[in-house]
This record gives sequence, C-alpha cells and structure tokens, in this order.
Amino acid sequence: MKAVIQRVKKASVIINNELYSEIGHGILVLLGVEKGDTPEQAEFLADKIANLRIFEDENEKMNLSLFDINGEILVVSQFTLAGDCKKGKRPCFDNAAKPDTAVLLYEKFVKFLENHNIPVKTGQFGAMMDVGLVNDGPVTFILSK
Repeated sequence: MKAVIQRVKKASVIINNELYSEIGHGILVLLGVEKGDTPEQAEFLADKIANLRIFEDENEKMNLSLFDINGEILVVSQFTLAGDCKKGKRPCFDNAAKPDTAVLLYEKFVKFLENHNIPVKTGQFGAMMDVGLVNDGPVTFILSK
C-alpha cells in the first residue's frame, strides 16, 4: 500500500464536471493498493497519517498534526501508484491489486481514518477524477506499508 500525502490549504475532486467533494486545510491522500496488501497495513497507514506532525507550530517547526489544526482529509484512490516504470517506456501495473480487492482495502482505510474523528472526504473509487489542490508549502511525503 502506497500513499502520496500532500499538506494542502484546500483540495477538491470533480467528477463529470461536477464538484464531488472538497476540503479546506488538511491533507490530500492519493492511495494505491497493491497485491498482498492487508487491512492491518491499511490501519497502520491511516494511523500514521492521522497522527503525522507535518503542520507548522508558532515557531515554524513541523510539530502539529491534523488534530492540532482541526484539519480535514481528502482520500483519492490512485492505482497508478502501484505502477512500475523500471523497464521499457510504458508503466506495468501487474503489482496493482484487482479492483474488487482494492476497493475493499480503500474503504477500510477510509473507515480507519474516520475512527480517528477526523473529517474525511473521498473521491469515487475507479472514476475518472479531476483532483485540484493548493499545496501548502509545498509539503509532500511518500509513505508505504
């Protein structure tokens, strides 16, 4: 399971030219589910992201979490994170979990985040989405479990 997380001032998902979801200050999570990923990995990653101290305190140090800033999370499924570009010129997606498995782990990940009492919005699994954001910093991290 891989996640690209970005500290944002705001982020949104548009599907079929209509606003589907949006958040204010918080974290945008692009989540990729790979073959062999487990609910335990989803829970670990959700806990890590919920508690990660990537927001600046009064001394401009990354010392605050989503809880401290009353932030929100927007989770967007992104199977391309499981892509392998090592060979050739076209990505290979053999390591991506099958959609029926991936959607279940994606939904479990979202539930684990919601269990932290953080406002969570999502994209739509499998849909073609336009994802917009104002990156705060920019601050971006890549996490995997």
